Amino acid sequence: CAWSIERPPGDTAGCTFCHTSSEERCSTCHQRHQFDPAVARHSEQCKACHWGKDHRDWGAYDISIHGVVYQVNKWNPTEFDFSKKLSDADYVGPTCQYCHMRGGHHNVQRLSTVYTSMGMSNADRGAPLWKEKRDTWVSVCDDCHSPRFARENLQAMDEACKDAGLKYTETFKVAENLMLDGMGEPMPKDLAPDWSGQHIWS
Repeated sequence: CAWSIERPPGDTAGCTFCHTSSEERCSTCHQRHQFDPAVARHSEQCKACHWGKDHRDWGAYDISIHGVVYQVNKWNPTEFDFSKKLSDADYVGPTCQYCHMRGGHHNVQRLSTVYTSMGMSNADRGAPLWKEKRDTWVSVCDDCHSPRFARENLQAMDEACKDAGLKYTETFKVAENLMLDGMGEPMPKDLAPDWSGQHIWS
């Protein structure tokens, strides 16, 4: 992302760890020295990249009801038999792989979400691409839930993203007004809690 280019190395180290050729290597998920598909089917394999302040996917999953079901039952082979291929999986709850790599398909982008940072993708909810992705996700959710339940919950997520986008905009407006009023002086370099050389509001 263009906004990341000028950030200091400490901030971008996590980005380059994933957003390089590792996205294209089998060993990123399958572990180089073991290469066991059963290991790659555990949700923790995704956690290696999809966690932290800029990728909250693991945290969101881990505290969700799906994540709790996974954490409580993942070592019980009758509930999660990771020796089975994803196309034959009958887990008691969804893993990252079960939904995003449905049927064992390795193109994770095929079942990605339609959201971007703070709901920016909410601009056109009538777009054919959005409807196609929504219908695809309903078909994934209805492995365990009714289509009505899936649509209602996905709609609730839309509303949450929309609200978050509004709050995000409001927050930046407050910060901008503080700067214009001379109230938002940059924090001195020697007191900056993050990384030096950047303007951080006190």
